Amino acid sequence: MAAGDGKPILPPEPPGRLYRAWDSDIFYSYRRSPVTIIASIVVVIIVGAALLAPWIAPYNPFNPASLNLMDGFTPPFSESRMGNYYLLGTDNQGRDVFSTILYGSRISLFVGFSATLFAMALGISLGLIAGYQGGTTDAIIMRVTDIQLSFPAILIALLIFGIARGIIPPSQQESMAVYVLIVAIGLANWAQFARTVRGATMVERQKDYVSAARIMGVHPILILARHVLPNVMGPVLVIATIGLALAIIEEATLSFLGVGVPPTQPSLGTLIRIGQQYLFSGEWWILFFPAFTLILLALSVNLLGDWLRDALNPRLR
Repeated sequence: MAAGDGKPILPPEPPGRLYRAWDSDIFYSYRRSPVTIIASIVVVIIVGAALLAPWIAPYNPFNPASLNLMDGFTPPFSESRMGNYYLLGTDNQGRDVFSTILYGSRISLFVGFSATLFAMALGISLGLIAGYQGGTTDAIIMRVTDIQLSFPAILIALLIFGIARGIIPPSQQESMAVYVLIVAIGLANWAQFARTVRGATMVERQKDYVSAARIMGVHPILILARHVLPNVMGPVLVIATIGLALAIIEEATLSFLGVGVPPTQPSLGTLIRIGQQYLFSGEWWILFFPAFTLILLALSVNLLGDWLRDALNPRLR
């Protein structure tokens, strides 16, 4: 076809990939949820501040040369006896609370993300094997899953952490504490992923595309990786988002109990444990600000998980 001036009428260009993604059902649901937008902004701010802690923090709280005990117990928004200004006050050692929160959030987020990824990898692998193989393999994996789910995750993490501390030489325990914590939390939370993936895999393996791949002689590992796994990732992402918040809280709980990261690398849980010792003596800010940061982070991640669960549920669209 041609226009009145003889020039051909070209069809409109198809929308770009970014526009199609922004116009999708998930982002439409995101734009319509003010709570989710606020939660995502809070998460971005906390994660960004933690990653940029060496450049944002006004002091290095873990450098003994920069600490002054005379600055200890300085209230928020005030100057210390030595003339230094501290936004959120100082703790008993004269460390800037704002700086300790930034550095402590880095450890808490690192442990939370790493433990969640480890739990995902283990749970997805076992869930795919159990759902696809069935039979005795499925029964063994699911019975182990049932046994683990019958115990609180924090008790399992404590048990694994204690066993690892008994195996690792004392000279290496402090340097390996963070990695032991990641493994302990990951092993305590893989069962939810395994059970969810196993149920979804049992549904997917009955579909025609899986049967066609079997007839063509495709190896079962390739069938699981290329065909089944992409179709079961929806609920896994929801569990991972909520599991991230639980992993951060579990890390804080273990550190609060004194079995987490060492005092030389304090996380939010360690800062809360230090602050609770001075709560009733009037130095409330040492406990309040780290605890508020932890609650704000866990709540925001949970809200994002709730939104993602609703956005990926076709019955709620």
